[in-house]
Amino acid sequence: MTAKLLDIAGLSVRFGATAAVSEFFLSVARGEAVGIVGESGSGKSAAMLAVLGLHPPGTAVSAERHLLGGTDVRRALPRQLRALRGSVAAMIFQDPLAALNPLLPVGVQIAEVLVRHKGLSKRDATLAARALLFRVGIHDAGARETKYPHEFSGGMRQRVMIAAALAGDPALLIADEPTTALDVTVQADIARLIVQLQRERQMGLIWVTHDLALMAGIVDRVVVMYAGRIMEVAPVAALYFAPRHPYTVALLASLPRLDRKRASPLPAPQAQAAQAAGCPFAPRCGRRMAKCEDLPPLFEIGDSLAACWALT
Repeated sequence: MTAKLLDIAGLSVRFGATAAVSEFFLSVARGEAVGIVGESGSGKSAAMLAVLGLHPPGTAVSAERHLLGGTDVRRALPRQLRALRGSVAAMIFQDPLAALNPLLPVGVQIAEVLVRHKGLSKRDATLAARALLFRVGIHDAGARETKYPHEFSGGMRQRVMIAAALAGDPALLIADEPTTALDVTVQADIARLIVQLQRERQMGLIWVTHDLALMAGIVDRVVVMYAGRIMEVAPVAALYFAPRHPYTVALLASLPRLDRKRASPLPAPQAQAAQAAGCPFAPRCGRRMAKCEDLPPLFEIGDSLAACWALT
């Protein structure tokens, strides 16, 4: 295993004529937690699916560098990719009811991972799956392992999904909006569980979310995306206390806070849009200027990177 669990640069994802992700880059080391934030449609999930080679057929994916656990994903055979998924990197999806097989008991689904990636016998895999269910907070695991996904609540289904993701003992865990469909108290429980397991196992963690407030106590570093591009990369403390990009500032201002009466809504697009080749946030940016018709590079500002001409 290399020092970097994930090392990707120049990742682009296209659905036909639509560029869902452009020039994305990310590296994650063992024990490091990275957050990826942005509004719906910003390309967060599309980038993570491409990281694991799970993009749908017909998707055009390219990258200058794409190493997962030291393996070049661009040149990997299908069987090599299947071996990587689950053992090197695993993903917790935001909708476990859609991700889990509705026709198989949850214990069987977790045991399948253990048979494939750990080489256990069916009997040993069944026992290990039961232990994993107990570890993620399903305390009556012996009785619940024979149940089907639809027989669980949303929070319990997400715990099953976490158990399945952990079954192959991955070095890198990708959590794609894992608490979105849950109520607030269950959200906190699931977030606490994922962080505890990540720290226990010293996994790398990528937490994908649109919820900046939730992410604050989870990650070390934050990547802010908008319209498929990276707008800012910063240590989590720097992002909250000294955001650089106008989009990051607007996202933080939209959060409800106790020290002000109301949150500020994200700005609507202004009448005059920037050219297609320019900054994608320009139509909504109060600091827009003529130079924004050109796409800004990421400028280094202290420990942060930000793609904004106003910072030069």
